[in-house]
Amino acid sequence: MMLDFLLSCVEYFHGHIAWPRDLEFWVYLYFFPKQGIVLKSFTGQIKSFKIQRPSSGGDLPRTGEYNSFPVARRVNSASTMMIGDDVENGNLGPYQDRPRTFPNMRSKPYTPLIFRILMGINVRVLFILLLLGFGYVFYVGASTSPIIVFVFSVCIISFLLSIYLTKWVLSKDEGPPEMVQISEAIRDGAEGFFRTQYGTISKMALLLALVILTIYLFRSTTPQQESSGLGRATSAYITVAAFLLGALCSGVAGYVGMWVSVRANVRVSSAARRSAREALQIAVRAGGFSALVVVGMAVIGIAILYATFYVWLGVDSPGSMKVTDLPLLLVGYGFGASFVALFAQLGGGIYTKAADVGADLVGKVEQGIPEDDPRNPAVIADLVGDNVGDCAARGADLFESIAAEIISAMILGGTMAKRCKIEGKCKFPLIFDVVCRSMLPNGVRTKFVGFDDPSGFILFPLVVHSFDLVVSSIGILSIRSTRDSSVKAPIEDPMAILQKGYSVTIVLAVLTFTGSTRWLLYTEQAPSAWLNFALCGLVGIITAYVFVWITKYYTDYKHEPVRTLALSSSTGHGTNIIAGVSLGLESTALPVLVISISIISAFWLGHTSGLVDETGNPTGGLFGTAVATMGMLSTAAYILTMDMFGPIADNAGGIVEMSQQPESVREITDILDAVGNTTKATTKGFAIGSAALASFLLFSAYMDEVASFAGEPFKQVDIAIPEVFIGGLLGSMLIFLFSGWACSAVGRTAQEVVKEVRRQFIERPGIMDYKEKPDYGRCVAIVASASLREMIKPGALAIVSPIVVGFLFRVLGHYTGHPLLGAKVVAAMLMFATVSGILMALFLNTAGGAWDNAKKFIETGALGGKGSDAHKAAVTGDTVGDPFKDTAGPSLHVLIKMLATITLVMAPVFL
Repeated sequence: MMLDFLLSCVEYFHGHIAWPRDLEFWVYLYFFPKQGIVLKSFTGQIKSFKIQRPSSGGDLPRTGEYNSFPVARRVNSASTMMIGDDVENGNLGPYQDRPRTFPNMRSKPYTPLIFRILMGINVRVLFILLLLGFGYVFYVGASTSPIIVFVFSVCIISFLLSIYLTKWVLSKDEGPPEMVQISEAIRDGAEGFFRTQYGTISKMALLLALVILTIYLFRSTTPQQESSGLGRATSAYITVAAFLLGALCSGVAGYVGMWVSVRANVRVSSAARRSAREALQIAVRAGGFSALVVVGMAVIGIAILYATFYVWLGVDSPGSMKVTDLPLLLVGYGFGASFVALFAQLGGGIYTKAADVGADLVGKVEQGIPEDDPRNPAVIADLVGDNVGDCAARGADLFESIAAEIISAMILGGTMAKRCKIEGKCKFPLIFDVVCRSMLPNGVRTKFVGFDDPSGFILFPLVVHSFDLVVSSIGILSIRSTRDSSVKAPIEDPMAILQKGYSVTIVLAVLTFTGSTRWLLYTEQAPSAWLNFALCGLVGIITAYVFVWITKYYTDYKHEPVRTLALSSSTGHGTNIIAGVSLGLESTALPVLVISISIISAFWLGHTSGLVDETGNPTGGLFGTAVATMGMLSTAAYILTMDMFGPIADNAGGIVEMSQQPESVREITDILDAVGNTTKATTKGFAIGSAALASFLLFSAYMDEVASFAGEPFKQVDIAIPEVFIGGLLGSMLIFLFSGWACSAVGRTAQEVVKEVRRQFIERPGIMDYKEKPDYGRCVAIVASASLREMIKPGALAIVSPIVVGFLFRVLGHYTGHPLLGAKVVAAMLMFATVSGILMALFLNTAGGAWDNAKKFIETGALGGKGSDAHKAAVTGDTVGDPFKDTAGPSLHVLIKMLATITLVMAPVFL
């Protein structure tokens, strides 16, 4: 009787309302998912009509009534339908009265174990544990330096602000039920893959930790470690603990990025029904939450590790380790972060681009259906990939970038201070010093009477990134929804709004950076040195801004390069590929020139700062480069916010398309998506620029560490030595082989997706007419399993190669009478891999982003618009560029920094 009643109701309403063609099937499927009966009784009654869509997001007034809208939307070329009189006259009834349902694909919600444990604890007990934890952290920090207390305070405040942003985003409505159901399906897929992927990564991390422990238990120690009483076992356990903590924090950073994106996407979709400005604000604040947590965790993780080692080892007490040698114990943290980030980027990149390529090739090119159409069996896998590839992986990537830059700068700062015999006085306001001393027992107070150690130069990177949290928070909050969503207004350019926020952040960063250099880098030995270092920071900030502009110029369709690329699509697929490759190759020139100018400028500013060693030789050059790197990353939180904005907007557009919202809503999300493509490309350009500077610092730190272990100077590498030149060739080869394996992994996985999508369209012909439901879960399972399998080979190549090469040439050097041959060959490998990796990553990122936005430009109606021959050629270019910009390119950012950190950790193996 229930079935008869439902059918009679649908027949009645069918005669009075022009229903979307697929609605009858989904209503039936929602109530009777297992019967598999096709509603054949309706097929003869369905008249051909076009689905009418409102013209703007503001056209959904809160009263729920529609007016007459003349704009019609083409569903697909195969099935067009005539519009009914009721639709023509706008008599559609309230929006809430016309529910569209999506098949409920939710599995049991997943919550990580640590959160389940925390939620099971009594609130009062949890509060007491948090107080004890904060008390311990501040006690250790105050026992180390008031600078550490300042860093802790800023990080905790930023975490509180991120909680506010989370509550603000989650308070927004999720829209109609069909949006919620699609969002939940995406959330389940993303969390399921994340759980499996990071389970695999954690097992590999534990195995590698055992290898590191074994090596360090049998390695030689430096003279400094021997004089301080730091034995092999202690050094081994410290390095392994730092490695595991870095890996854990990197994993949490990735999870935070994914957690917020899968909850913000549907809220951005819902807000787009009202106004573009509100949707933009939600996406930015959701990205801001992730950015503040990622940067805050990188800073506070290193600060806690530094303070713990300082107190535990009794640094600077008689017969113990000097504070200038302490940063070398932190390299394991950077290696752990790099290790997790590499596999997260590889696995997530393979997942997202294999699903994207498979969905586009069959859906757009072969079937002629729109992007993110609910009839495409791979569409859910594609939307899941945006979260695990672009959000989770990018969070781990930037976390690793900041951690590597902070550690390398701390090492160089300590080395320079030791050579210059810097002895500074208390570098903190007196009142804060008094407060800190009043909180400590008598035995600890003497540490605050005056600083006889170079803490300012070592802790300067932590302070810079603490201010980064402050200025980026102001930039994020400066983007506000100022317009009344019920009033129609022209859509503002989202990129211009984001640029205004970035400009605010840049100005504040310059002010805080200058103040930090005066506070921490002033020394009586060279009173004007702090000003030189402030200028070094300004060089880095300008470099970051120029990188953002260059990348925007080459990837935004408002500028000539992308429009020229789009025009080449009008003459065919081949000319589109040729134009895209040439654009990518050309785009490497300006960034390389900018990097070169910034490195040499910062080096000479530091070199002329007046800081000299005992023999009178200038020593500030490398530290000047480190300060420039800090300047470039001094707005990292805002840059990551813009990056997270991209995939959230992309997901929002997919949800709008799948839930069949009005055309005007999709127009808003399309604009946000196009801007998101530009911001993602911009962030990748920023990441590769910072990676270049950070790798230069890590290379210098590696040479210092080799000199410490060898007990002899190690200041240059002669590539005229055949073995050393071979090491350089192997480094360049590693970049190309790694990139090839990453792209081929996407290709193989995409082939499986294409075959599955084609099979479903053949075996289920009713999918195109909305009479049969696609099997979304099958595509998700294929992509997830394949990406986990495919990420192992390129990742293992990156980790094993420098260790094997260094060990083999160490053995060869032992028998040929060249004791440092292994270290020299690894240095050449690292140098050549860094140079090749920078160029390759610039090419891959820019070419892929340009291809994507050339397609977006045509989809705005240019050159024939969607469905035209130019559009099909642009889709081909976009498909080729997908593994470039989202798999191989971003993975290279991590690779070149991981090569540097792994050589730092494994340096004893090469000697």
